[in-house]
Amino acid sequence: MSELLVDKYLDELVKKNGSDMYLTIGHPPVIRMQDDQIVPIAKNGLRPIDIDHFIQELMTKDNIAEFKEKMELNLAFTRGSKQRFRFNFFRQQQQNGIVIRRISCNIPTIEELRLPEIYAKAIMRKRGLIILASPGGSGKSTSMAAMIGHRNRNMSGHVVTIEDPIEFVHEHQKCIITQREVGIDTVSYNNALKNALRQRADVIAIGEIRDRHAMEHAIRFAETGHLCIATLHSNNASQAIDRMINLFPDDTRTYVLSTLAQNLIAIFSQRLVNGLKKERELATDILLNEGLIKNHIIKGEINDIKDSQERFYNLGMRTFDQSLYDLFTSHKISLETAIDESDNPSALKLRINQTGAATVEMMNSLNNRSMSGYSRSKSNDLE
Repeated sequence: MSELLVDKYLDELVKKNGSDMYLTIGHPPVIRMQDDQIVPIAKNGLRPIDIDHFIQELMTKDNIAEFKEKMELNLAFTRGSKQRFRFNFFRQQQQNGIVIRRISCNIPTIEELRLPEIYAKAIMRKRGLIILASPGGSGKSTSMAAMIGHRNRNMSGHVVTIEDPIEFVHEHQKCIITQREVGIDTVSYNNALKNALRQRADVIAIGEIRDRHAMEHAIRFAETGHLCIATLHSNNASQAIDRMINLFPDDTRTYVLSTLAQNLIAIFSQRLVNGLKKERELATDILLNEGLIKNHIIKGEINDIKDSQERFYNLGMRTFDQSLYDLFTSHKISLETAIDESDNPSALKLRINQTGAATVEMMNSLNNRSMSGYSRSKSNDLE
């Protein structure tokens, strides 16, 4: 596959305004659209040689060696000044596969992403730790870029980002932006993190906290008077605290909880859910480290955090279920979507029913769907 053909595939992804492209041997290349529909762009299945040509065109010798050793590799690829793509190379069924994600080089603003105002306030803090905790594909990297962009436009200083790979390229505005890509600008995350304090940064952005070392550095940055923002894979804010704590040995739990309580600013979790107008809507789970929340963290009362989030809704906190309820009652998502995306479907359904937010017909339709799914499940069990 020539470079021109690689460009042709990327052109098709851009032309269709898709978010991702999937390349697997034996199947036609397909594009995931913004509404999550999967659309094939060819009739014939890809051959092993087709994937190999992608590898030859896009990987350096070191990349190829790393891919052979780890059987996973992430790369960022830029075309011109406006188009950027993230390639994930992997092995499946003893063959190579690729997922291409389209990344916008136009960094969106916090307002354009319709992020709550607290995102903008948090990124302007002088010191502390901000965690963006969400599953993959939820837009947390985009939100981080928007937050850094907001600070870049409004406050002077030095921002150092450590990413694998770099997804959004920032231009200097009021800030000097230093962006380091693991494997290209630095040997490893750990090496870059060790040297970040020597670079006189005001803000340090960690592309992803993957292990204890990265978490230790994030906390230390906050303790030493820096603002640190990082992403973490987690389903919601309270689960993110569990994940961070579990990176450390049990005998350090008390110290970790105390340190986290003293330095955490906020945990923002988000999901992109299907909207009624064929566009994605943002559902957020926001935990602010204030008052009772701080006490919960110090005492390790992680299971009590969600209840306190709900109580302090008026202070800017919210759970996913509260956000889904708001989206439903403002006619942005369907009842089915709200329930499907809920962390506690029974409780959310009860709240919607008790407040009269849904019509009788809506609730009956939802209940019929649930019963239909239950009946199919029981039928399958009997087969």
